[in-house]
Amino acid sequence: MRILYVVHQFFPEYVGGTEQDTLDVAQEMHRRGHQVAIFHRAPGSSALVRIEWEGIPLYRAQAGPMTPQAVFISTFGHRGLERAFRTAFQEFEPDLVHFQHLKGLPARLVSLVHKAGCPVVISLRDFWFICLNAQLLTNDTREICDTPGKWSRCARCGLTRIGMRRLRFLAPLLGLMIAARNALIKRVIHQADALLAFSRFVQKLYIRYGAPSDRVHYVKRGLRYPQRWESHPRDDKVKRFTYIGGLAWQKGVHILVEAFNGLDNRAELVIAGDETKFPDYVRYLKEIARHPGIQFVGRLSHSEVWRTLADSDVVVVPSLWYETYSMIVHEAFAMGVPVIASAHGALEEAVKDGVNGLLVPPGDVGALSRAMRRLVEQPELLEKLRENVHPSPTMEIYISELETLYLSLK
Repeated sequence: MRILYVVHQFFPEYVGGTEQDTLDVAQEMHRRGHQVAIFHRAPGSSALVRIEWEGIPLYRAQAGPMTPQAVFISTFGHRGLERAFRTAFQEFEPDLVHFQHLKGLPARLVSLVHKAGCPVVISLRDFWFICLNAQLLTNDTREICDTPGKWSRCARCGLTRIGMRRLRFLAPLLGLMIAARNALIKRVIHQADALLAFSRFVQKLYIRYGAPSDRVHYVKRGLRYPQRWESHPRDDKVKRFTYIGGLAWQKGVHILVEAFNGLDNRAELVIAGDETKFPDYVRYLKEIARHPGIQFVGRLSHSEVWRTLADSDVVVVPSLWYETYSMIVHEAFAMGVPVIASAHGALEEAVKDGVNGLLVPPGDVGALSRAMRRLVEQPELLEKLRENVHPSPTMEIYISELETLYLSLK
């Protein structure tokens, strides 16, 4: 097959789970004999640049700065991006197009592929298709949103996002724009031949909000396991807790720091993540970190992630938003490491309380502190959890499932 992957952003400017998974899947499909290419939006002067990235052909559609406003407006249409995509589509002549994410790309790209009679697959990696904020978490009250699509609620959230919260008179206009955007996205969802959910939670939520139930497929994502790793001898008297991920407030890292401050010197905490994206938040985290065992180690390479996990006793995922999959949970399990996580979303699905980890109410500093303290004071409980950790599916199993789905759509 000839498979064109479309993603909203890509290496080297953007590094994240969606970008890495897009690359991993493309490389694995290439190894199986399929012809693959990746189309993505990129910053820079308007141009379609053809290069390779780790053996995969890329169509880099440069279309100016990727500001929040530009990304939002592009959903309604963007001549440069549409022209670049048409060129890539005609050159590559795909048998199937897999949209890994559409944020910042014209929604009508899906219609273009659909009208050409080419099968369309869309990955549901977050909640962008039902929530402009993509995380079902409000910017103003910082709570889980239970009314996605309600224009007045969305307008208040949007004004806060762009720093214009006080200009309430703009709410009706912004609300109309968001309503139009949601209607457009809903049409796109129904043009897809298959929608991929990487947790049962996401599958059920999207169906509840109108996605066609017969086209939302639950797919178990797989991991590219490391060939080898090195771990350092552990000090059994000190338990190492680890956080690896985004340093943003919706990830709940401040909840973790506050909770860890209440532990004694029998515990240490490693916090890894890009400190440049939200510098004010990182500065705040360092200000409230009073425990001498807290270490900020910055962004890690993929190999460094595996090595850090190998040296960990427990991974903590204190997210305030509904995680849709959480790569780090499954990477922790791959290394036999239990997880303490917020009891909601896909985290609650992956982590079984008292079996392979512990669950705590999201945002509850006291509950998280008590959970960590239990594992410090009860080594037998930590050992029990470790024994019940089972590895996640391999990349080969994941790709086989995707390949079967692709072939069924031809």
